[in-house]
Order: sequence, then C-alpha cells, then structure tokens
Amino acid sequence: MTIELNTKSLLLGDTLNLTIKNPKGLNITNINYQLDGKPISKNHVLEGISLGEKSLVAAVTFDDKTETLSKTITIYNNIIPSIYNYEIVNTYPHDITSYTQGLEFYNGDLYESTGQYNESKLRKVNFETGDVLKNFELDDNFFGEGLTILNDKLYQLTWRAKRGFIYDVNTFEKLKTFNYGKSKEGWGICNDGETLYKSDGTEKIWLLNPENLIEKGHIEVYTEKGKIPSLNELEWIDGKIFANIYQKNGVVIINPKTGGVEGVINFTPLIKLVTQHNELDVLNGIAYHPERKTIFVTGKNWDKLFEVKIKKQ
Repeated sequence: MTIELNTKSLLLGDTLNLTIKNPKGLNITNINYQLDGKPISKNHVLEGISLGEKSLVAAVTFDDKTETLSKTITIYNNIIPSIYNYEIVNTYPHDITSYTQGLEFYNGDLYESTGQYNESKLRKVNFETGDVLKNFELDDNFFGEGLTILNDKLYQLTWRAKRGFIYDVNTFEKLKTFNYGKSKEGWGICNDGETLYKSDGTEKIWLLNPENLIEKGHIEVYTEKGKIPSLNELEWIDGKIFANIYQKNGVVIINPKTGGVEGVINFTPLIKLVTQHNELDVLNGIAYHPERKTIFVTGKNWDKLFEVKIKKQ
C-alpha cells in the first residue's frame, strides 16, 4: 500500500486529495491521515502551514491490523515574488578590512559583526564617519557571523563552532555562551521583538527563544519554483525577514509565517561602486533604520556603506 496524491506539485492553498493505493485488495476499514504530526482529512486545504518538506503519514486499518504509511511532500509558495528597485540616498565610509557578517541599528547606533579566523570582531560604529566607537575581538578560533540586539542584549553567532555569545550591548561584557541545537551552522540572525530568527546556510530559518536559546522550530524558504538555500545575513523590516543570499548579491523578502519569498532585490550593481581590490567579496550586511525608514547595505571588505530606499517595480 502507498499514499497517493492528486498532483505532483503542491502550492500553498491547494487541496490535498489523498487516497490509498491498495493493489492486494485488502479490506480497509479505517484511515487516519497526519501532516507534520497533526490530524488532517483526506481532502485537506494547505492553509495556515509553512512551506517546504513535510511528513505525510497514514495509519491504515485492515483485518484488525494497522499499518503506518509515510511519504514526504513539498509545499511551494503560491505567489511569484515581486521585483524591487532601489535608490541610493547616501553613501558613507566603511572599513575595507571588515568582512561584514552582521549589521544592525539599535537606539540609533550601528553595530557590526565581522568574520574570518584571527580577525573576527564585534563593533559599535558611527555610520556617518565610519569611526569605531567600541571594539571587541573574538578569540582566534572563532569565525564571527550575524548579530542582533534585543532588550539591551546583543546576540552574536559564530560559523562552525556551533556556539553563540550574548553581550551587554552598552559595555560589550560577555554575559553568556549558548550552543546550537539542530541548526547546521551559524550564519545570520534577526529578531521581531520576541523571537530570534537564525539562518544556518541552508533554506531553513530557525526560531529561537531569546531567554534560553532553544530552537522552537524552523521555517523553510521557498518560492513558487523551489527552495532558496544559502540564506545568510538577516534583518527584520516591517514584519518581514530580509535575507542575503550568499554569493548572489541579492536580497529576498520572506514571509516569516510561511517562509514564502514575496520579493527580490538585486543589489549586484553596488559592488562596482566600491574600491576594487583582491580581498573584495560579496554583498553582506543589511540594517534597517526605523526613524529614517531606509536600509543600509554593505559587503565583505567593501569601503562603502550605502543607504537606500526600495520600491516595488
């Protein structure tokens, strides 16, 4: 016996029509379906659910026996992402030696986390002048990654050590160390005021409790065509997650409830506006300034920080 679907491709909002293929003609008396552990009917509408790979299970009763069947299904987004254009409103200096991994404004100040072994830093920066106001160097064996700030606590990730740090945002005093759960690595992190959202280099974004840093679950980022892997630096902007795609010089705008990509911004032309040198690397670093309602972007070893406004094409 196997679980049969009515379609090969499933979009959010589709109806899942389920049947059991029964080649031996067994006397089936009852079927209970579950999707990701929750009971569903044989005609289930895919609403109120996140995207990506899901576990579909059928408990089939026949001749006083019960057999459990399973199948993995993939749910895609039901909209085509909008294209956004950007306008540069200001350009500021940026430390050309900073391998930018995390960028975020907090109470009007810009904070930056940088990477590379033996070079990783945590900084408070004057964004207009590029002056470093506060600097903390990580131990040489840690590769710094994303950062986010919530309730005067600064959360910083490291890459492959499966470890993150929590600091007092005002003093940079290290308050706590935390370990990752199921998430693969540490890449980007942001918050919505209550929950931390952490990328790990895959299509998954993990939801963390800021008090105990336990991973409460994850969303998977998908368009109408497929998954978006290599999600890197994250920023929470007006109820959406903005994410850099590593090596693509682009940003996707994600619905945090479903993981669906709702918009795309192509920042590729920016790299031509910075000083060209051997260490120059890709776009990485998104910071939203809520008072100015603008987005600040830079890249790894870029000597400029761009303040931009975006608009749907």
